[in-house]
Amino acid sequence: MEEVRIKPPYIKLGQLLKYLDLIETGGDEKDFLENVDVYVNNEIDRRRGRKVYPGDEVIINRQVYKIIERWF
Repeated sequence: MEEVRIKPPYIKLGQLLKYLDLIETGGDEKDFLENVDVYVNNEIDRRRGRKVYPGDEVIINRQVYKIIERWF
């Protein structure tokens, strides 16, 4: 499991994909989400605008990302 620290209160799923270097541009979000199963809290989600909050767990290609709050 990899911890991902975000500035509160949330990050959108599409922004998270860019932050993790899984896509290069915002235009790649739609294609990525159509072709790769992304789980947010054990449920498949394909919405680029899905808000991911600290405490959420995101699974992409069997890699687990735990979203953690960053205070600085």
